[in-house]
Amino acid sequence: MSPEFVAIGMFVGLLIGLFMGHPLAFVLGGLAVIFGYIGWGPSCFYMFLNRTYGIMDNYILVAIPLFIFMAQLLDQSGVAEDLFDTMRYLFGPVKGGIAIAVVVVSTLFGACTGIIGASVVTMGLLSMPVMLKYGYDKRLASGAVCAGGTLGILIPPSIMLVVMADQAAVSVGKLFAGAIVPGLILSGLYIAYIFIKCLIHPEAGPALTLEERRAVSGKQLFFMTLKSLVPPMILILGVLGSIFGGIATPTEAAGVGAAIAFIMTVAYGKFTWKGLTQAVINTAKTTSMVIIILVGAACFAGVFMGSGGGDVVKEFIFGMGLGKWGTFIIMMIILFLLGMFIDWIGIIMICFPLFLPIARDLGFDKVWFVVTMAVMLQDSFLTPPFGYALFYLKGVAPPEVTTSDIYWGAFPFWRLMELGLIIVVVWPGTILWLANTLVK
Repeated sequence: MSPEFVAIGMFVGLLIGLFMGHPLAFVLGGLAVIFGYIGWGPSCFYMFLNRTYGIMDNYILVAIPLFIFMAQLLDQSGVAEDLFDTMRYLFGPVKGGIAIAVVVVSTLFGACTGIIGASVVTMGLLSMPVMLKYGYDKRLASGAVCAGGTLGILIPPSIMLVVMADQAAVSVGKLFAGAIVPGLILSGLYIAYIFIKCLIHPEAGPALTLEERRAVSGKQLFFMTLKSLVPPMILILGVLGSIFGGIATPTEAAGVGAAIAFIMTVAYGKFTWKGLTQAVINTAKTTSMVIIILVGAACFAGVFMGSGGGDVVKEFIFGMGLGKWGTFIIMMIILFLLGMFIDWIGIIMICFPLFLPIARDLGFDKVWFVVTMAVMLQDSFLTPPFGYALFYLKGVAPPEVTTSDIYWGAFPFWRLMELGLIIVVVWPGTILWLANTLVK
């Protein structure tokens, strides 16, 4: 088979399989078997075994089930509920204050979990009924929950960054450090948008009434803030501090995080054996889903790259003659389009083998380039038709919130994600300064 035939055939097969509704892992793995057998015969199965064993034997990936388990325990601990209740009163006097509180809590919760589903579902259950009760615009409320919830996949500790670090052969700690400021930039953009929108259209996000604000005294609010903020900060410092302080590897830090989350669950009085069992089962399900996609995608990439498909894509992109930044824009557009149909794991496994050599030849810093891809992949959770955050929220939103409300509510926020990408591209120090300062 010619490399051109492999490149076109495998991507066409990928699109056909996805549009027919088949799971991504089996589409990728099936195409690898078909094209590998046609091209190399039975010997392709030895390559598949080696790639599968490589994933099984990868110590870095042990962090994935530990971080997922940590998120499952936190979901039971009641941390998010206390945080949201506190922030609701703290930002209540401001127009759009509850929506701002959603973003702030999502940012802090994201720094504790790294799981999109947990953040969006938790904030959807906690905040949507409250915002609708106070007369918030349904689209603004939906967009704030979806956008805030996706921050967990960018702000460390993030399982997406763990997978990216493994595939790009860079330090997990460097990616964690490099993603902190971009995550905070996105959070700041969301807060600024909500504040400005509600300043122009006060009816979109009314402030709490004076009676409700007086229901909690300043002293009570102070102690509520301490009680709700200290435990998450201990968890964040325990995980990230141990990594950046050189005390633990990311995998060991994930174990530290899981232990602290367990202690927090007990301390909050939310521990039950049934809850622990459910956390273990959910962790096993999510980890299995991630790993089976990684196996299928690794086999797909092995056949694609081994047959010369990567060289075809590279020559095609360079042949467009768009220069360094034009080529970068094309790669980001490809990520955006793929994000409308494929989840982040598939995109990473498909695009990294293709884009990283191109980025290297163009002279981009690898850590900077990977983090910009992570920022761009934020879009994939909000862009229809298959934005995961949109479906998570629809599953828990009150009946009066329609799918259209959620889709249109998310629209301005994924434009803000692209603005955030522009900021980190124009000022690369937003990524590299912390990455080079905290991790040598």
